[in-house]
Amino acid sequence: MKKRKLTKIHIERARYGLTQAELAKKINTSRQTIHSIETGKNTASCLLALKIAKVFNCSVEYLFTKNN
Repeated sequence: MKKRKLTKIHIERARYGLTQAELAKKINTSRQTIHSIETGKNTASCLLALKIAKVFNCSVEYLFTKNN
């Protein structure tokens, strides 16, 4: 089984106890959009990145900088 690397958005969602649907509702987007950002299929627009960072009270840089 392939192990998936968790994104910081996924980690923060879990920390805040939010589902993808709940986060999507907070930032006025779809659950599918959150899923595609978390899985790396798409990148967040600047506006969505700012909204997500605001929900989690952190910087955009923190959420979208990859750990090596």
